[in-house]
Amino acid sequence: MINMRFYINYDKNKELAVKTKDELLHICKELHVDTTSNPIDADIICSIGGDGTFLASTKIAEGRPVIGINCGTVGYLTDVNPEDMHKAVHDLLENKYFIEERMMLEGQIITDNGEVINIPPALNEISVTKNILGILRFDTIIDEKLINTYSADGIILCTPTGSTAYNLSCGGPIVDPNAEIIILTPIAPHTVLNRSIVLSDKSVIEIKITEIRNNKNLYVLYDGKPIEISIGDTIRIYKSQNVSKIIKLEWQSFIENIRNNIN
Repeated sequence: MINMRFYINYDKNKELAVKTKDELLHICKELHVDTTSNPIDADIICSIGGDGTFLASTKIAEGRPVIGINCGTVGYLTDVNPEDMHKAVHDLLENKYFIEERMMLEGQIITDNGEVINIPPALNEISVTKNILGILRFDTIIDEKLINTYSADGIILCTPTGSTAYNLSCGGPIVDPNAEIIILTPIAPHTVLNRSIVLSDKSVIEIKITEIRNNKNLYVLYDGKPIEISIGDTIRIYKSQNVSKIIKLEWQSFIENIRNNIN
């Protein structure tokens, strides 16, 4: 068996996740696995909760591999069920696992006065949205060419991993998570061009905010975390050099995963 140190990140607001964390600590003690309160000192990040907790865990991980224990609902990102944790830890110690590297997105906000605000890497998506009902107008520029001026509730730029998240709810395509592409999906568009667009992972996408009615608040969301923006700001999004490392204990095809989760 190999030596390994775990950091456990769990959903403190979910009773099942708290209970599962305690069970995992017991398993670690039984199998002589060290745990740490600092993710920097860990070899593996254990995420206990749903996909939201998993996304938060990838940010804590800073490139370290993450394994997901599912205490949520659908669980596209969390493969291990709580009742299978003992076997999962044993397999990790026996080096019986593999790592998938998933692409991420990042970017910048260039404000109307020229200030540059970095958007940290996101595993699922970076989106532009508003806080309440009303029309948002923005230009969408791909590789320095204007593709469309949208009137919509917002827009999503997502990775293949994020295709089954907010993108799917807005009618976007489901994509094999190991693909290397960027998906652009408008949110409730009021324009003729209302379909998703699949782009090369080398594309640079710029969203320039031109109008928002009734002075509503605007946000860039990176995996759900908000940064407030204003009219005149430009959001530049592109593939990140960072990747998320996701631990898989058993190989499952993309089609099997979709079938099992959707059904």
